[in-house]
Amino acid sequence: MTDRGWFQGLDGRDLDSAIGAVREGGAEDPRAWPALAVETGFAESQDDYYSFLHDVTQAAAKAAVRRREQATDQQLIHAIRAMDDLTETANELAERAAEWAGSQFGESDEGLEYVLEVAEREPETPLEAEIVDFAGTVRDIQSRRDRLQTFIQEHAPVVAPNLTMLANPLLAARLIALAGGLDSLAKKPSGTIQVLGAEDALFAHLEGHAPSPKHGIIFTHEYVRGTRPEQRGSAARALAGKLTIAARIDHYRGEGHSPLQAELDDRMEAIRAGGEDQ
Repeated sequence: MTDRGWFQGLDGRDLDSAIGAVREGGAEDPRAWPALAVETGFAESQDDYYSFLHDVTQAAAKAAVRRREQATDQQLIHAIRAMDDLTETANELAERAAEWAGSQFGESDEGLEYVLEVAEREPETPLEAEIVDFAGTVRDIQSRRDRLQTFIQEHAPVVAPNLTMLANPLLAARLIALAGGLDSLAKKPSGTIQVLGAEDALFAHLEGHAPSPKHGIIFTHEYVRGTRPEQRGSAARALAGKLTIAARIDHYRGEGHSPLQAELDDRMEAIRAGGEDQ
């Protein structure tokens, strides 16, 4: 926080810079900002100050609306599915590229890291050029996948702030995608959210061929994956319960509810201290 006017330090009347200053700035106590603007030479008069402030706040509001409209749950679903498709494609092509490169260069390395290293080599023959170019294709696909991940990490908190807070952006996006949308996710009971992504195991259980699954995609959450096997059922139920509340708040209210994280942390601490799964 600062006692400097939000307008101080701006490059003239640049609207983009001013929007950022209004959105991110603040002060410990109110001051006579119009008079300070005139005093520092930012504005010719208080009317001039108010006129510019009006333009800035209107532009900031419109930018916020555009950002919200572009960050819908459906766009998040497309993004996470596209990212997963690219991940699968990159891994499959990396396996082929590593095998090809190894046969030519006499190396036994494998995996994506090796292929990315091959993509940076200077080929000495036409055959090596083909191999390096193919490895470069894998690198480009992986790079595109990483950009999609960044997009998801930036937009998931806008679409579902509470769900993202508890689950992390990628898991939140996957839960929304598996449910078919935030609206659908918010209407599901916690028991269903607990096993989202484990449909095959659930069907096998219903047919009498397997035990009931304790968790689905939420296994990737540290609070489930990092809990002892005998306690994972309780951990998954606790996490699913809070994720259900988070999804409903995001869908019906669309605002942060900070106590959720602390409540989940306390519940998980109790589970991990309690021993056997219940």
